[in-house]
Amino acid sequence: MSFQSLAFCVFLAAALAVCLTLGRRSARLGTQLLAAASLVFYLLGPGGWRTALGGLSVLLLGIAVTARAIRRMARPGASRRRTLALACGYHIALLVIFKYTGFFTGGAVEVGWAPLGLSFFTFQQLWLLKEAYTGEYAPAPGDPLLLYGVFFPTVTSGPILRPGAFFPQLRGGRFLHPDWHDAAAGLYAICCGTVKKMLLADSFGAVVNSGWGRLEELSAPAAWLVMLGYTLQLYFDFSGYCDIAAGAARLFGIRLPANFNSPYRSTSVTEFWKRWHITLTSFLRECLYFPLGGSRRGTARTYLNILIIFLVSGLWHGAGWTFLAWGALHGLAQVAERAWGSGRDRLPRALRWGLTFLFLNIAWVFFRAPDCASALELLRRAAAGGLALPEEWLLEELFASEIAGLEVLLPSISHPGLLLTVTAGLYGCGLIAALWPRNVTGRMEDFRPTLWRGAALTALTLWCVLSFNGVTGFIYSNF
Repeated sequence: MSFQSLAFCVFLAAALAVCLTLGRRSARLGTQLLAAASLVFYLLGPGGWRTALGGLSVLLLGIAVTARAIRRMARPGASRRRTLALACGYHIALLVIFKYTGFFTGGAVEVGWAPLGLSFFTFQQLWLLKEAYTGEYAPAPGDPLLLYGVFFPTVTSGPILRPGAFFPQLRGGRFLHPDWHDAAAGLYAICCGTVKKMLLADSFGAVVNSGWGRLEELSAPAAWLVMLGYTLQLYFDFSGYCDIAAGAARLFGIRLPANFNSPYRSTSVTEFWKRWHITLTSFLRECLYFPLGGSRRGTARTYLNILIIFLVSGLWHGAGWTFLAWGALHGLAQVAERAWGSGRDRLPRALRWGLTFLFLNIAWVFFRAPDCASALELLRRAAAGGLALPEEWLLEELFASEIAGLEVLLPSISHPGLLLTVTAGLYGCGLIAALWPRNVTGRMEDFRPTLWRGAALTALTLWCVLSFNGVTGFIYSNF
């Protein structure tokens, strides 16, 4: 079920009505109903109920394996390390089989499908096993592992929930007892996320898709529009999803971890990964980087560990050489920054930001490209494609219905001039929003409704609702 649909609005309203009403009488019943609602949400996902049922069966079996391992590790005298290894091995093997069989066999063997959200689910289960093993999370009787695994705001695209932060909330007084501040902040985040996705991400996506479809015809300015467009599309798409997820969870009295903190303000690649997909970075640091030795075993080993975690990050995002290239670029960039040391910090801040933002734009090309040859072709066009203005075909899908309406009302308007004006406005607004110091998750904590804010969000949200039929899926749902 897409977040951008009237069906989701109805589902969310029904889930709130049932879970909050009955949850006030019995927290356990409310928890069970929320888990049941999450199962329904998953079954109503893309691909039909048969595909969703198959995927859900895989996830439920994984939850059962995790629960069994946690119980066994809690027993005195049990082989805890062996149990941990077997359970983690099961989850990793399942992910490899579904997602990487074709890649590792060169296409000779293809599974053909993978459960929706399996990548996020796997890392979340591994984090739960790791914290149960180390004692960072002490399982309490009645902790709902089912809800942790299939919680509907996060099951398809995260953020990845840390068990030590999630389960205590279910035992707190705010769970299923949200106050008016929670309700206002939750609705605010849902509206902001919807606007990010539909008015910004999908609009940038129209330019990006047109450009990638005709790479050989791009001039240098057009190629840079495509590159910058994808940089902004990906951010607004994924952060928009996380805003909606955080808002929906807040309506049930649950606070999700921040997953973005204005990442494009970063002045280094190292800082970028402290601000981008924060829960993934935390997972890789605690569950892979530290166990590998972190930075405690000398410079060479530190550099190797950095490269390993970013290659894993690339492969986690997708089974392809382009994702490995993207991961390798980020790993090498962080190694270079460490090797440069304090000398880089003496550069002007504006220059450090410019170098970082330029690198991010280039690296995202590999993340988006169907193959490495296409990525290199786009970069070649950006460097040597000539200085001609972008052709009209690159921008013709941008707010197509809105522009058609304006031309009917104002027939004297020049179509090419209007397209360029709309494009400049979109990219200008996108950059301002991406570089704004405070993000939606941060503003939720001290959110106070105001008349102008409510009017603006209402108007933008209504615009989005009128566009529900043309909505595209979230990019990170593919991972």
